[in-house]
Amino acid sequence: MNSANDESNVVVDALIGAAAGAAAVWVMGRVDWFNFKHEDPEARRRTQAVRPGGMDPAHVLADKAASALGKDLEPKEMSAAALSIHYSLGVLPGAIYGALRAQTPELTAGRGTLFGLGLFLLQDEGLNAVTGLSAKPQDYPWQAHARGFVAHAVYGLVLDSALRLTDGLRGKD
Repeated sequence: MNSANDESNVVVDALIGAAAGAAAVWVMGRVDWFNFKHEDPEARRRTQAVRPGGMDPAHVLADKAASALGKDLEPKEMSAAALSIHYSLGVLPGAIYGALRAQTPELTAGRGTLFGLGLFLLQDEGLNAVTGLSAKPQDYPWQAHARGFVAHAVYGLVLDSALRLTDGLRGKD
């Protein structure tokens, strides 16, 4: 293959990765909500109590962005903005995973679960707290960490599985 084909394949792989990332976020969200609704009520209460404004990080970011623009979002607008943020936080890593996995096979260790767990540690346990989108990790009950751990492992597994499926459909090894 020539360089132009290699670059074209990386772009296609990134676009497919982005779509797989969106699917993975959807599944991750279902798993996370199921686990949240079924965890100990006291753990749910403690999680809600420590969240900035009682909101999850995507809602906090949407609120901060709207405030920076001098806007006051209606509840439906806030939900739509937060959902867009939440999906973008899964689509972008999906695109990166899709583009890099052929050149960096270590990225696919654990069929994507380690990638998902890396995102959990980086975003949920690190950047969210540093940027004020969440409370400090130690403020949350252990159940919140376990729930995030599981949800992100599922994200990585779904992402990798979707890409492997499309590889088969595209005739890739």
